[in-house]
Amino acid sequence: MTFLGTNLFGEAQQAHQSQLPPEANKFHVGNGDDGKHYWLTPLALYADLDAEFHFDFDPCPFPLPEGFDGLTCEWGQSNYVNPPFGSITHQGKKKGPTAWVRKAIEECRKGKRVVLVYPVDKWVLMLMREILGDHAHVRNLGDVRWLATEDGSAGKGTGRHIACFILEPSA
Repeated sequence: MTFLGTNLFGEAQQAHQSQLPPEANKFHVGNGDDGKHYWLTPLALYADLDAEFHFDFDPCPFPLPEGFDGLTCEWGQSNYVNPPFGSITHQGKKKGPTAWVRKAIEECRKGKRVVLVYPVDKWVLMLMREILGDHAHVRNLGDVRWLATEDGSAGKGTGRHIACFILEPSA
């Protein structure tokens, strides 16, 4: 544990996840209950999305092939992106969801479809739906019970709804 010091009451204060080195954040440490920390998209959810979008590339595959780098490689024409939910060390720097979003936008601007899933609070999805109406390219997938890579068992979910952001290339 990394501590920042003490608060006004003399109690130890732990550093926020964003201030921890990647190897000490929750993504790498795993769940407190079972230690699992790598999660796959449930097959039924992926099958539904794939039937609609016909994916030909996954920049966040599991298992990760030796030397593969989804943040620097060229993506396919229709991409399914389930990025790490925490930060990673990439090219010597700490990178999190923002790096994956930047890459998704870059690939979309090249004329490629990107379907990126990520947990957000339900109220964000409600607000976006209200602002964007029925033509929103953001879907609420609910609290997905991701599958453990260790044994395929379903997890508890994140407690947050998963947003499915669909970036379509310009015509």
